[in-house]
Amino acid sequence: MGKGNTLQYHERSDVGRKRSNNQDSAAVIAATSPAEYRNHGWMLVVADGMGAHLGGEEASRIAATRVPELYSEYGPQRSPPVVLRKSMQQANREIHRQGERDPAYRGMGTTCSVLVLLPRGALIGHVGDSRIYRIRNGQIQQLSRDHSLAWEIAAAAGPNNDEGSAAVPKNIITRSMGPHDDVEVDLEGPFPIELGDQFVLCSDGLSGSLRDEEIALFTAELPAEEATAALVGLALIRGAPDNTTVLVATAGPEEVSHYSRRDTAWPLDDDGVSAAARNRPWILLGIAACCLFTALLINPWSDLVKGGSAWVQSLSQVGSLACVGLALGCLAGSFVGFMMPAAKRVRTLAPGKQLGKGPYRSYNAMPTAAQFTGILNSLEAAAAEIGPAGGTAADRLQAATGQCREQVAAGDFSAATRAAARGFEIFTGYIEASRGEDTEAPSTSPRAD
Repeated sequence: MGKGNTLQYHERSDVGRKRSNNQDSAAVIAATSPAEYRNHGWMLVVADGMGAHLGGEEASRIAATRVPELYSEYGPQRSPPVVLRKSMQQANREIHRQGERDPAYRGMGTTCSVLVLLPRGALIGHVGDSRIYRIRNGQIQQLSRDHSLAWEIAAAAGPNNDEGSAAVPKNIITRSMGPHDDVEVDLEGPFPIELGDQFVLCSDGLSGSLRDEEIALFTAELPAEEATAALVGLALIRGAPDNTTVLVATAGPEEVSHYSRRDTAWPLDDDGVSAAARNRPWILLGIAACCLFTALLINPWSDLVKGGSAWVQSLSQVGSLACVGLALGCLAGSFVGFMMPAAKRVRTLAPGKQLGKGPYRSYNAMPTAAQFTGILNSLEAAAAEIGPAGGTAADRLQAATGQCREQVAAGDFSAATRAAARGFEIFTGYIEASRGEDTEAPSTSPRAD
């Protein structure tokens, strides 16, 4: 079983080009020992707040802070799906109550997408339209389901309408944490983890600006830190109308999932009858049978006791009556246990089984010349935006664009990806330099080693 300490990750968040403050939040809680990995696993969180000027920022902060704290507090005595759901529901209640107490936060809410990497696989808890992807062998799979109007309409239209109608606003979400005291949490997985699997968590500031195949391209071709910079940079070139947050993680050898059918099934309910209680009626029935058998053996008329002394006869009579009484009590208890409503029995998830219906979307993300068409167009637009006034930045961006184009023509898509990333970095530096002091700067977190 893996120790879980070979995960490589990096997170980057940017305010974007239209907003004055960043309402996104992210968190990574590492598993620092084999015991922590077995009991809690790695936890990665992305939350995208909404509400008044400070409301969304506060809501996403609470989600990114409290979900990991609660997940740890509830401890390993409950199964990971139960703990994850309870943690998100409790964080939702805290966000809601904060909004009810303070008029400045009234109506605030947030999305919350949580990825927990465990020895048994990748478990997801999800509310809203932030996303969790897995990239493997040239494919990108969306493991979470958008709680948005656009998604619901596309799903109703059938499997060939993944993106939905362009006329449907993509920023209308149908479920979030905070507006109500209770929230339904989607649980997905655990999905098997293979060596080199890459996971991307992002707010809709990224998924709304980039195609899934583009997200996969830069994630697969670049180290995590460079990938997050490239993804945010491309979003900035395309206008970044919303805060943009992305978290990239790559599984190492010690995160590869392992399970055995002999492993304990995960309970999915935190109430009702436990597994031991479900077996209790059968145990009582067995005890009753043993008592009745014993009563037959030691009753005064049995061959074992017949002809014995008066003291033996008296003792056998008392013993057989006691066995019969105990048998009747066990039969009564067994009957009550069997008659218990089925709804109160705990559901379980057997090893190798999964919750949810994910992956929901899957795309071939192998790099092609056609895939670079939009990327090259974006680089040219960035160069035009900087213009002659950009000085050396404009020259360096033009050079990076030319190199990208040449490598695409030569079929060296890895080199083309790196050249495009250099161009995005140049443009990002230009944008950061042009921002006013009152604009929140982008944040980053270091990659784990």
